[in-house]
Amino acid sequence: MLQLGGGALQRLADRLAANPELAAAVGVGVVALVVAALLVRRLGRTHGERLRDALAEQDAVSVLLHPNPDADAMASGLGVAELAASVDTDATVQFAGQIRRQENRAFRTVLDVDLDRIDHVSELAAESVVLVDHNEPRGFAGADGVLPFAVVDHHPGEGSGELFTDVRTDYGACASIVAEYFEEVGATPVPPEAHDTEVSGLALPTRVATGLLYGILSDTNRLTRGASAADFAAAGYLHGGVDEDRLERIADPEVSTETLEVKARAIAGRELRGSFAVSDVGAVSSADAIPQAADELVGLEGVTAVVVLGDKDGTIHLSGRSRDDRVHMGRALGAAVDDIPSASAGGHARMGGGQIPPSVQADGTAEVTAPRGDDLVDRLFEAMSGEV
Repeated sequence: MLQLGGGALQRLADRLAANPELAAAVGVGVVALVVAALLVRRLGRTHGERLRDALAEQDAVSVLLHPNPDADAMASGLGVAELAASVDTDATVQFAGQIRRQENRAFRTVLDVDLDRIDHVSELAAESVVLVDHNEPRGFAGADGVLPFAVVDHHPGEGSGELFTDVRTDYGACASIVAEYFEEVGATPVPPEAHDTEVSGLALPTRVATGLLYGILSDTNRLTRGASAADFAAAGYLHGGVDEDRLERIADPEVSTETLEVKARAIAGRELRGSFAVSDVGAVSSADAIPQAADELVGLEGVTAVVVLGDKDGTIHLSGRSRDDRVHMGRALGAAVDDIPSASAGGHARMGGGQIPPSVQADGTAEVTAPRGDDLVDRLFEAMSGEV
């Protein structure tokens, strides 16, 4: 670094005093150097450091999961809440809808995850909202008026946060992103037999590490579907802090009779066209049985892409799985329902989902059953074939 003695500094001061234009130029240069240094410092910070700093600026945050959250969403929310707690920011994990699938209920129970269910925007625990595992608020009254300050997600979408946005569509699980944050801030996963105070520096509690690993495993079908190198790396980082007993209890809960029946109906009633399959399982009391049936169906020999649909309270639920490089399931489902009013669908290359709600007659007095039957089945096959 350039150093100037007292005499040199005095001569420089005299020159600047005698030449105002030179003084102004030097002043601008100094400001430019300071701004450049700040930019370099900011750009050099990791996503984990930036989110942790952003959380530190809030007194309290609502960590908002997508409606009917799965294990990846709950794990990511649990991780962000832990990151907030590390900077003494109060965090409440919230969601709309229900948690029905047996693995997700087991996740919540085994890891003792504190979740707050909401129906209206007024029930958000804080003005500062962090969206995890989705990037646009939805599923509760007033959701369209929420402007999140941070977004952490791996799904395609246009949503963003005011202060922080990290959307990585090439990752198989949002939990992998959150795990990276802890690694980037120097957190050490705590072994299940140890206490948080036994590690030096910032600790990643075993409960959180176990949850994050299961979130990764569940959204990538045990790292066999849609997993990136980053997902494997995140799992490796978490491994030392994982409680294998808890992990097994979450992964292998009791399966409901209805889920087994829906899987059986999906297999028995499947329609095959080449290596693609579509199966209508009819009415279900739990929509979560439909994606489980899709997981089962895509594992059959000779089947490379599937869509399972079922009816829950008049709404048609779609769940697709693909292990065929020709079929981007999220785009295929989106194309299949694109012309159906109020329908929505999307997802990743390997998995996707959608809903077709019942429409209302022009006079507003009665609902009409959502589109179904051969027309919808044909359109699903055409979408998987790239014809729509």
